[in-house]
Amino acid sequence: MTEFALFLDFDGTLVEIAPKPDQVRVDPALVPALARLRERLGGALAIVTGRPITVIDGFLSPQRFDVAGLHGVERRFGGTVSGGRSEDHPALRARIPGLHAVVEPLEAVLIEDKGASVAVHWRLATPSDAARAQTIVEELATDLGPGYRLQLGKAVGEIVPASATKGTAIRAFSAREPYAGRRAIFLGDDLTDERAFATVNEDGGVSVRIGSADTIATRRLADPAAVRSLLLGWADGATIDPDALPAA
Repeated sequence: MTEFALFLDFDGTLVEIAPKPDQVRVDPALVPALARLRERLGGALAIVTGRPITVIDGFLSPQRFDVAGLHGVERRFGGTVSGGRSEDHPALRARIPGLHAVVEPLEAVLIEDKGASVAVHWRLATPSDAARAQTIVEELATDLGPGYRLQLGKAVGEIVPASATKGTAIRAFSAREPYAGRRAIFLGDDLTDERAFATVNEDGGVSVRIGSADTIATRRLADPAAVRSLLLGWADGATIDPDALPAA
């Protein structure tokens, strides 16, 4: 029987996207279901997200899951955290005050400073301010040079270390027990997840896109509610058969 390792994006996958990052709401049934499912999978369950690990812990309290945070810049495996220190990114840190200064005149444009990365959100902005915000973050990414890259998502642009991707994080987890030797399943909803879909596909796993957008994922679910329903069933004993999910 095939054994699986489950990798889950957070925003737009486990929870609905909110107007502001701190406004997401976690279904009360989600955390207990994830804990049961982790046990069923022998521990092979991890959150793979652009959020910092500490923020995920706040949303998924009291559980502490394995997490690849900041798109893989920081990782917690078996309780030990590595990477993600803001002091390791002086070039980025030096540009944060200037970023605040140029974004401040733009109404409803938000800066999410994650220490080792920075995201600019324009979901609530006017079209003109949204376009300006995207230009600002694109220019900053170019100025920072090859050590960083711009990652565009749903009304957000994030500057992250160039070496960090969700795909490399999934491969790093997959090289270690209890993930090693298992077939990976990755669920994600955004452009930022397409790189990870490519990695999972190359490695013979199952990639699942949430929502209706074009994708290289092989499977699809409609929305976070459908994801939670699926995970609840798996947690409570339903057959884990990702290949039976609707084709993308």
